[in-house]
Amino acid sequence: MSHSQKSIRDHTRRRNQPNIDNQIIAKQLEDLVKPCVYNQLAYYRSLEMRSRILSLPLMLAVVLSLLWRQVPSVRELNRMLARENLLWAKVVKVSQQALSQRLLSFPASLFEKVLLDLLVQLNKRWQQRNTESSVSVQRARKYFERLWIVDASTLEALFRKLKSLETAPLGQLGGRICAVVDLETRFPVETWFKSEPYAHESNFVQKLLELIPAKTLLIIDRGFWNFRFFEELIRGKSDFITRLKGKAKYQFLRTLSRSSQHHDQLIRLGTGYQGNPILNLRLVEVKHGSTWYRYLTSVLDPEVLPPYIVADLYARRWRIEETFLTLKRLLGLSYLWTGSANGIQLQLWATWLFYVVLIDLADEVASELSIPFENISVEMVFRGLYHFAVAYDQGKATDPVAYLTAPENQDLAVVKAPRASRKKPPLDLSPFPQPEDLTNCSFA
Repeated sequence: MSHSQKSIRDHTRRRNQPNIDNQIIAKQLEDLVKPCVYNQLAYYRSLEMRSRILSLPLMLAVVLSLLWRQVPSVRELNRMLARENLLWAKVVKVSQQALSQRLLSFPASLFEKVLLDLLVQLNKRWQQRNTESSVSVQRARKYFERLWIVDASTLEALFRKLKSLETAPLGQLGGRICAVVDLETRFPVETWFKSEPYAHESNFVQKLLELIPAKTLLIIDRGFWNFRFFEELIRGKSDFITRLKGKAKYQFLRTLSRSSQHHDQLIRLGTGYQGNPILNLRLVEVKHGSTWYRYLTSVLDPEVLPPYIVADLYARRWRIEETFLTLKRLLGLSYLWTGSANGIQLQLWATWLFYVVLIDLADEVASELSIPFENISVEMVFRGLYHFAVAYDQGKATDPVAYLTAPENQDLAVVKAPRASRKKPPLDLSPFPQPEDLTNCSFA
C-alpha cells in the first residue's frame, strides 16, 4: 500500500539551518573518535590515496558535524568549513564540487574501520558501568555468551542533499541493510548493505552463519524463517528465538507445562518438502491480555530458558526497531546524500558512528540516575544537547550528563514518562509454571 509523503514520519520537513556548536560536546566527540581515526591512517595509505586536504581525519570530522549539527545541505556545510573549525578539522576553503565529489568517492571501508575501533572502546566503557540487566537477560547470559538481535530494513527514498542527485528520480529507494545488534549494549555488531531495496532477509543468511560463533542466542523475526538456516545454527551450537509462522506444519511431541495462560511443548517442525530438514524444536505459547503469542526456539530445555523468559527475550527484539528509528528519523539516514553504493555506505557508517556515541551518552545518563536504560529517551537526550549548549554559553553548565540529569531540568523529558497501563507482576522464572502461579506471569 502506498503512503503519501506526509504519512511517513521519517520524511518530515528538515531544518533549514544547522544546530549551534558547543565546545564541550565537540571535545567529547573528539576525545572518543579522533584516536580511532588516526589508528586507521596506515590503512588509508595502503589504499594508495594521495595526501590531500580532504583526508580521512578531515572527512570524518566534516561528516560527523553534518550529522550532529544537522546541517541541511553540503553547500551549507562548505560555508561552515570555510568559517569555523568542525571538531578537529581546522578552517579550510575547498570548492563545493570537490567536497561533493569526495562524499561520493571516499572509501566507505575507512569509516567502517573507525567504527569498529570505536566500538572496542565503548564496549569497555559499558562494562565498567556495571549496568544491571533485566532478569530475563541475566538468566540467558548464564548459558549464552552473546545475545544478538538481527533484522533488515529498507533505506528510504533518495533526497537531493548533493548536487549530483538533481537528476535522480524522487522516491527511488536507497537499498537495504541487515544489522546485528547486541541486545544488552544496543551497539551494532555487524551491518551489511545491498543496493536492491527489495532484497529478502534470506539474502543475508549466509553472512549471518559466517559471523555467528558458538554459544550465541539469536533473536530474529519471521523474515529469517529458513529451515536450513535453523539447522545450521543448531549445528554451530548456537540457538534462536523467533515467532511461529501462521501456516507452519508441525507435529506435537510432548507437553512440558501447560496452563490457561501458557503452553510449553516440544514439536517436530516441517514435512521434509523439497529436502528441507525436519527439526525438533520447542513451541512456547503465552497469553497476554486476550491475545496468544507463539514463539519458536531451539532451546529445548525449559531449565535453561523457562517459557516466560522466552517470551520476554523475544519482546526485547523491539530494540532493533528502535535502533532503526533512531538511525533514520533522528539521525537522518532516511535522507540519503547520494545514489552511489559507496556514498550510501559512507553515510551509513557515519550515522552508526554518531549513533554509538549517542547511545554511550544515554547510558551514562541512565547510570547517573541509577535507572534502567529502557527508561531513558535517546531522542530527548539528543535534543537536550541544544539546551545544554545554550546553558554552557550562559555559564550555567559545563557537563552534559550533569545538566541532563539535574532535577531542575526534568522538563527536558530525558526520562520517559511512566505508562498509564497497569503495573506488571514479576516475571515468572519457573521452568514449569503451575496453574496456581498464573497471576505471577508476565512478559515485557
